[in-house]
Amino acid sequence: MRFLKLILISFVVLFIVVTLLGLLFPSTVIVSRAVDVNAPKDSITILIKNMYGWQKWIEGMNGNNVTIESPTKAILGKTAVQIEVVNNDKIKSTWTGTNGNIQTGTINLFNNAGQSTTVVQWEFQQQLKWYPWERFASMMNDKILGTMMEKNLNNLKVVAEKR
Repeated sequence: MRFLKLILISFVVLFIVVTLLGLLFPSTVIVSRAVDVNAPKDSITILIKNMYGWQKWIEGMNGNNVTIESPTKAILGKTAVQIEVVNNDKIKSTWTGTNGNIQTGTINLFNNAGQSTTVVQWEFQQQLKWYPWERFASMMNDKILGTMMEKNLNNLKVVAEKR
């Protein structure tokens, strides 16, 4: 009985310590990548303003597990994606996983007047709950999302510069 009590108390103390350590991590995680594209903003906007344009540069958008429901809504595997805002400088989308996790994806376009190069900056932002496993898992966001974002931004660069 004494041994079980020690195990229970140790488990509770360990959980509290891990939770407190997790609370030291930020509650908002942002992963951002950018690429310079030698193309005018208009030719890039065509590729990023709807799901049909995304099919040309986002890897996996033509897969069997992707359902495009409308120009602004798609199901990518287990994630629902909804494009919320489209204007000349920004495309904002909401990515909702089956577990209810929501990430906001924003693609910003920057270019100086008279220059043919456009900077495409893509970021994902996620609000985290207090759960320690969620806070610690967020450390992998940059490695997982960042690699995917870099690859897809390079695909966008190739496609846009061919136009």
